[in-house]
Amino acid sequence: MSRIGRMPIAVPAGVTVDIAENNKVTVKGPKGTLERVLPAEMDIKLEEGQVVVTRPNDLKKMKSLHGLTRTLINNMVVGVTAGYEKKLEVNGVGYRVAKAGKKLTLNLGFSHPVEMEDPEGVEAVVEGQNIIIVKGIDKEKVGQYAAEIRDKRRPEPYKGKGIKYADETIRRKVGKTGKK
Repeated sequence: MSRIGRMPIAVPAGVTVDIAENNKVTVKGPKGTLERVLPAEMDIKLEEGQVVVTRPNDLKKMKSLHGLTRTLINNMVVGVTAGYEKKLEVNGVGYRVAKAGKKLTLNLGFSHPVEMEDPEGVEAVVEGQNIIIVKGIDKEKVGQYAAEIRDKRRPEPYKGKGIKYADETIRRKVGKTGKK
């Protein structure tokens, strides 16, 4: 049995979980509503304030979908209660970040400022001039937008300049050495 797939998902107070046909799961909570169509083979039931996912048989595909389905529902429940956030740091001389409305402006040493629009359901908050916090209720969208911001200028291994996640460590390399 899938260790993750077997675990029931506790539904906290203030959260409602609706399971429609074709495994369309809708989770409503204090922070918003998320819905997702999950694999039709999985059997999703709501029992005594807990969501239980079971699989029909032990084929390899079913085993892999079992844990995935349970994790996706759990991420939706966590998203509507606590929400998700990713923290990015901008390192480099003259590199700075500004926010105006839904537009994020990044000055990253290019000849022009890079402008990015916040996608639906995700918000980027700027702290100071070099910290960006991406917040939202959908884990997938938060991670995707944070990755897109990071891609504008990835951290380089010699000076460590660029945009990195707050919990990421950059493996530094030794630069050139002069002639003897």
